[in-house]
Order: sequence, then C-alpha cells, then structure tokens
Amino acid sequence: MMQGIRKFWKENGPGYTFLAPWFVGLFTLTLAPMFSSLYLSFTNYDLFTKPDWIGWGNFAEMFRDPRYLKSLEVTAGYVFIGVPLQLAVAFSLALLLNRGIRGLSLYRAVYYLPSLFGGSVAIAILWRQVFGGGGLVSDLLAWFGIPNQNWIADPEHALLTLIILHAWQFGSPMVIFLAGLKQIPTEIYESAAIDGAGRLHRLFRITIPLITPIVLFNTIMQIISAFQAFTPAYIVSGGSGGPLDSTLFYTLYLYKKGFGNFQMGYASAMAWTLLAIIATVTAIVFLTSRKWVYYEE
Repeated sequence: MMQGIRKFWKENGPGYTFLAPWFVGLFTLTLAPMFSSLYLSFTNYDLFTKPDWIGWGNFAEMFRDPRYLKSLEVTAGYVFIGVPLQLAVAFSLALLLNRGIRGLSLYRAVYYLPSLFGGSVAIAILWRQVFGGGGLVSDLLAWFGIPNQNWIADPEHALLTLIILHAWQFGSPMVIFLAGLKQIPTEIYESAAIDGAGRLHRLFRITIPLITPIVLFNTIMQIISAFQAFTPAYIVSGGSGGPLDSTLFYTLYLYKKGFGNFQMGYASAMAWTLLAIIATVTAIVFLTSRKWVYYEE
C-alpha cells in the first residue's frame, strides 16, 4: 500500500503541489463561507451575539415580509424584461456585424465597451445623471415638448431606466452570437438562395435554428447575471430601493438586511433562497430547451 502511495505521489505530487493554493482558496474562501451561511440561515444572528437556532423561522418570515415580496417582484421584472431585450439587441447587432463590413474589429470593440464598464460604480453614477432631473434624456425629450422630469424618482419609470442600462450591456452576448454566426457554413445560405429563399426566410429557417444552442447559453448566463445585479440598483437609487421600492432588487434588500439591519441569519436565508430560485429558473430553461434548441447531428 505504501508503495502505491509513493507511486501515486511521484506521478501526481508536483501537480497537486501547484494546485495547493487553489485548494486552500476553495476550502477557506468558498466552501467554508457557503456552509457557514447555510447554518446561519437557520439561526437568528446579528454579528455581535452567538447565533440562536430558530429552524425554518427566517424562511417563514421572508414570505410574510412585504418588502421581500416586493424585491421578488422587482427582480422578476428586471430579469424577464431586461434579459430578452438585451439578447434581442445583441443578436441584431451580431447579425449586422456578421455582414463583413469594414472595420469589423473596431466596431466589435466599441460595442463591447458597455459590457466592460456597465457594472461599474462610475457608469451607475453617470446613468443616474443621464436619467435624473435635468439630465440628458430630459433635455432630449424637451425638444419634443415633453416636460422635464426625474425618471429615476418616478416609481413608474425608475425600474425601466435600470432595464435600459442592462440592455445597454449587450457586448458579451453579442460577441458570443457573432462567434456562433461565423460557424454557420456559407454553403447552406448559398443553397437556400439558389432555391429562391429570401433574407427573412433564411433568417428564420436557417440562422435562428442553427444559433439556438448559443441562444440557450446566452439566456442562462444573462439570467444568472441579472438575478445577481446589485451595483446599478444600489448606486442609481442611492441604496434606498428607489421611490416606493420600485428598484428594490433582491440583492439590494439582502444587503440592507445583512449589513444595514445586521440580520445576518435572515440575509443568509435570502441568499440560499436566491440560489434555489436561480437553479429552478435555469432548470426550467434547460427542460424547455428540448422544444426549441436544434442540435446538428
């Protein structure tokens, strides 16, 4: 047995030695906090006193909390409106850039820039200025006779401004769509054109079916990202959740509960519930993909 261990270490020891820092990070910075938060989700914990075990109390309290339910509603609107809008913009621009125009690399880099800066504090502050009272949007609409207003302070439009910000961050899915479009053989389009198929027919009968695996990938990645959105809501609303909690994202309310009210047990329960929600939505997308995703055989 000792010989087997020595042989194994001789063959694999250097590799595991180099991986040791990663394993330390995995266990100390990822797994340990995860299991700690799982335990805390069943306790009443305020950072200053010993956790008090209350079982499912935090989870039961969440669904009696009107602000928690409001955060679910706001986040659902942000995800299920913002993600399709973002993917539609990304796919449209990918189709345009796939036509072999001059300076493709420059256009691709320019369009990708919003994705690099879209989640930053600076862009969120800029967005607040653009849609605030007397901002750029109000000045532009004034040319059409629409009175000046603070879009962020309006409960009916505050969430819409964040949805537009999310759709503006189309760079990453656009690049992935563009890579997928490049993989479609040109012979298929040539054959369809010879048979008399028009552009729309080729788009809906060839391009979209062949790109559906990319659509599935982008949809799942953007849904996960949208559920975890925090910076735009925190900065644009000033950390308050906006007028009448119209921009009270799930993550923002989690942050307020955990680090504002020091209800770490409650916040941990919210975090694990969010994980369950994301996993459920992702599973539903995967299950329904059997009906609309085409895999070439």
